[in-house]
Amino acid sequence: MIDIENNRREFLRNLAIGCAGMTVFTAPAQAARLRLPMGTSSYKINFRNQHTGEKFSGTYRVGNRYLPEAFADINHILRDFRTGDEFPIDPRTVDILYMIQNKLDTTSGFEILSGYRSPKTNAMLYRTSNGVAKNSLHMTGQAIDLRLAGFSTSTVRDAARSLKAGGVGYYPKSGFVHVDTGKVRHW
Repeated sequence: MIDIENNRREFLRNLAIGCAGMTVFTAPAQAARLRLPMGTSSYKINFRNQHTGEKFSGTYRVGNRYLPEAFADINHILRDFRTGDEFPIDPRTVDILYMIQNKLDTTSGFEILSGYRSPKTNAMLYRTSNGVAKNSLHMTGQAIDLRLAGFSTSTVRDAARSLKAGGVGYYPKSGFVHVDTGKVRHW
């Protein structure tokens, strides 16, 4: 008997690995845009998905090469927890997390509230919540909503804005910051 769910999951994992591998060729341009620290050869990040409790802690990039094995795990952990759908996370989004940690001189782990969102989930949130964009970058793996242990949301927001690497949303009432790889803007 064919296990469709396992075949689908394996297909998505292989797709993610392929997509992460393709980013190797664009990494130098992205690194310049994000002003990554000179001489850094190993980029490490750690975070926990608030909804599933799953964690990633490790190296996701060496020099200008993103690690496909790491992104297979990252894509799984940052999946749409409501539907189980996975999607390749834009490696530049993870670079932004790395740069926030670097800017704040911490190795504290991020708490992730939202990574990838399926169109179905995003449409539901758009209808039922304030502040959800109809065409959110979460649906293309380019956005993450987060908190950082030991730091106020305003401090995290300021660090993210200083990078000028994409969009930064500040949600003090809900206690989180949104970062994305879209145009430089803030709200």
